[in-house]
Amino acid sequence: MQREAMIQRLREAAEQKMPWDIAVVGGGATGMGVAVDAAARGLSVALVEAHDFGKGTSSRSTKLVHGGVRYLEQGNIPLVMSALKERGLLRKNAPHLVHDLAFVVPNYSWWEAPFYGVGLKLYDLLAGKYGFGASRRLSREETLERLPALDPEGLLGGVVYYDGQFDDARLLIHLAMTAADLGAAVVNYCPATGFLRGDDGYVSGVTALDTETGEELTILARMVVNATGVFTDQVRRLLDPEAEQLVTTSQGIHLVFDRSFLKGDTALMVPRTSDGRVLFVIPWHGHAVAGTTDTPVDAPSLEPRALQEEIEFVLETAGQYLTRAPRRKDVQAVYVGLRPLVKGEGKTSTLSRDHMIHVDGSGLLTITGGKWTTYRHMAEDCVDHAITLGRLPDAECVTKNLRIHGYMESTDALSGEEHWSVYGSDAEKIRALAGDPVLDAQLHPALPYLAAEVVWAAREEMARTVEDVLARRMRALFLNADAALAMAEPAASLLASELGRDEEWVSEQVREFSELAAQYKVE
Repeated sequence: MQREAMIQRLREAAEQKMPWDIAVVGGGATGMGVAVDAAARGLSVALVEAHDFGKGTSSRSTKLVHGGVRYLEQGNIPLVMSALKERGLLRKNAPHLVHDLAFVVPNYSWWEAPFYGVGLKLYDLLAGKYGFGASRRLSREETLERLPALDPEGLLGGVVYYDGQFDDARLLIHLAMTAADLGAAVVNYCPATGFLRGDDGYVSGVTALDTETGEELTILARMVVNATGVFTDQVRRLLDPEAEQLVTTSQGIHLVFDRSFLKGDTALMVPRTSDGRVLFVIPWHGHAVAGTTDTPVDAPSLEPRALQEEIEFVLETAGQYLTRAPRRKDVQAVYVGLRPLVKGEGKTSTLSRDHMIHVDGSGLLTITGGKWTTYRHMAEDCVDHAITLGRLPDAECVTKNLRIHGYMESTDALSGEEHWSVYGSDAEKIRALAGDPVLDAQLHPALPYLAAEVVWAAREEMARTVEDVLARRMRALFLNADAALAMAEPAASLLASELGRDEEWVSEQVREFSELAAQYKVE
């Protein structure tokens, strides 16, 4: 997956005045899902992303592939059933990136065991053949065996249930590679700057800018899909400055700690926090991740900031359940994600996580809302609409059984290491690169990443900056901000060698990444 080759394909199509079947604006989970679905049906697809793939919401989730226990409580049974089915399909199609995870709901009151036990049995029932494992009640001893770091005082027992876990940014990169494998042209750092209209007034394509060279690109298309998440309305207003607001935004933060705060391989689920949400503390890449919050946001931004009250809320809530209450100095990283929510009445935490498809009078097709787990179903719905509206060749969706790039039925051959398993079948190619002693060097003792992974990210995964590598191709910035900062200079030098950049570029990259990393620290 080489960026220059993708740009060249956009140029050639424009020179020949050949329209693509579908042009997608937005390279997050939704947009990339649309690109994969459409390309798998044999349609020609071009996708442009303003920044890096997954720069926004799609790399900042709670790392769960789940039906949504909270949505069950809200009575949104159709969403839960759809998400549970999609959870099962995702594990089947990307087993190198999605795996089962046991969750324990601790019980400190007599009524909690039967109450949550019944609710989670319903969760099992709704999953049907897509279930990950049967929930059951645990004794006090079994609960502490699964969660050794849980506060034992007043503990009566617990309920265990099963959901899925994944690496969101890694899945997104593999979706981009899947789309490319299927013939789609996908380009990062190429924002859409405007829309083209035909003689009939309907949208007939987009204009875009290659921010690396300043080249203006014209992308003719039979259908244009707006899949820009929290920036949905901003993109729609490029066409119609008076367009009604479709999306409202909230943010959720996550704090990352050393794994000793959780211990074991089981996640903790707190079913009811003081703000009416659930809180998770989950094992992830050798660390413990705690979150999340739900705070309304006036306007979306690329790098949202954690509010002090959000940090204190997560620390305090997690501290109520753990033997060692985490403190600010224990936080190795904080990351913040924005949720694109279909506009409605009431608190953002109660707004539906269903997706919405909207067609503007100009023919622009917008898809927004939803959640990571249901990205495939959202894409199927969107492409079905695009085929009808754009009079495109009719073809059935095939993504229910489409293996995602890197597919490996079992990652046991990779020593079961989470670090390598996220690459799937590409892992051996990266290990071959590490046959060079220079590339076999570990970039920081606190994290497992090797120099070879930087080279692979540049050559095969369209990484263009230090941030692309350390935040999304590797997850260093999301795991340990200080370690990531120390990795910046060697990563920049390796990238410069691959991309043909000079020492000035290296210095600028390190400076920019240093400023960014400061936002991922809790002082």
